[in-house]
Amino acid sequence: MTTAMMTKTWTVEMRFEEDADHCHAMAMVRTASGEELRGHGSARRNPVDRPVARIGEEVAGARALSNLAHELLEYAAAEIESNVRRGDPAV
Repeated sequence: MTTAMMTKTWTVEMRFEEDADHCHAMAMVRTASGEELRGHGSARRNPVDRPVARIGEEVAGARALSNLAHELLEYAAAEIESNVRRGDPAV
């Protein structure tokens, strides 16, 4: 017996706000149920370093994605707990 394979795509949106010394990133994904999850990350330029915006975006972006991953795990854990308490079968 062969089980059909499904492919799904999630799109993560990244936004950045920055000045010469600071960068803040926000990563957002929408779950299948329509819930919008967000992760935030920041980076600060060391005063002795040259201002290279790309580096601040990479660091802040990585931190935002890491934070988003934690948010998604917490969301999934709440979904699992909700289904266990209701006795619903896995979908």
